[in-house]
Amino acid sequence: MRLRVSGALLALVLTACATPKADVALAPGPVVPVAPIAAPAEPVPPPPAAAFAVLPGWETEDHKAALEAFRATCGAARDPAVQQVCRKARALGLADDAASKSFLEANFRPEPVGDTGLLTAYFAPVYEAREARRGEFTAPVRARPADLIISDLSDIDPSAPPGQKLVSRLEDGRMEAYPDRAAIETKGMGEVLAWMRPEDLFFLQIQGSGVLVFPDGARMRAAFAAHNGRPFTGIARPMREKGLLKDADTSGDAIRGWLARHRGREADQVMQLNPRYVFFTLSEDDGRDPAGAAGVPLPAGRAIAVDASRHGMGELFWIDASAPALTGALPAYRRLVVALDTGGAIKGEVRADLYMGRGDEAGVEAGRVRHVLRMYRLAPVASGG
Repeated sequence: MRLRVSGALLALVLTACATPKADVALAPGPVVPVAPIAAPAEPVPPPPAAAFAVLPGWETEDHKAALEAFRATCGAARDPAVQQVCRKARALGLADDAASKSFLEANFRPEPVGDTGLLTAYFAPVYEAREARRGEFTAPVRARPADLIISDLSDIDPSAPPGQKLVSRLEDGRMEAYPDRAAIETKGMGEVLAWMRPEDLFFLQIQGSGVLVFPDGARMRAAFAAHNGRPFTGIARPMREKGLLKDADTSGDAIRGWLARHRGREADQVMQLNPRYVFFTLSEDDGRDPAGAAGVPLPAGRAIAVDASRHGMGELFWIDASAPALTGALPAYRRLVVALDTGGAIKGEVRADLYMGRGDEAGVEAGRVRHVLRMYRLAPVASGG
């Protein structure tokens, strides 16, 4: 910033700094030695343990589990500094809690991210399915339609942020937006892979992947294939506004229960408030957690989905989430996590979706997470060898 100095003030400064005139007598006196002015000291970084004292809950963290999650997934990182720490962590081998804590403190420094935001959670559901439409299994799991086109938006608009996708189709020789949920369901777009209960399919689409269990015991992994490019719209708020659910009772279980009890036209109209539609591929279930956008299996309780325009895959964060909004929720989530996934509703710098694991128990917990979030990025220490 440049300072504007008035003429009077400038004259005063110049006068005070001017050499004394020759006709002014100076009184003689002893010569006083002047100590040399010391150069300003370089700032001393705090010791590792002191730097981590800003993280609420750091001392009670399971540091061994945290480091193991980092070691297992850090190959997804693109930041050369994180890759360097990754190699050191993998060379370290298995370590107890104290050694893990020391390693993390020596190789990272916490940096606050933004102000406050929102933590939610997701899981890999396990749902019943059928090979043919039967009874309450009336919702088709659909493959990506042949006419769905995904292209880089930057190819069309050079000013667009890198990585943004445009989903469209050709209709009468013109590119147009792909149809919304209601139109896809009405027109039956995409090959049918299996059949599910409508509310189960809706939640499978929100989670992005899951496991389908068939009557003969076969288990198939339903993996994300594509979506229709429409924005994700949560249905909890409109359900509260319509009086369908109470303010503090919009957990995943509560929403799914209401949809099941009102299965048919009434539930369909509520689900169609979310225009985004997700398509899947099916493959044999290998029993592992699903892979996220970073391409590695998600460690339960240690992986988060983030806004990829704000954060890089493989980055390490400390989350401090409290003040839950939903009934039955745990009071706080404080732990080290790795950014390994993205999501349609995950937008903003301080926004995260915590992966809870597979199955019903993980689903119940995930459905109750809606906490005020503070985030800290664990930046790799530049001098780490």
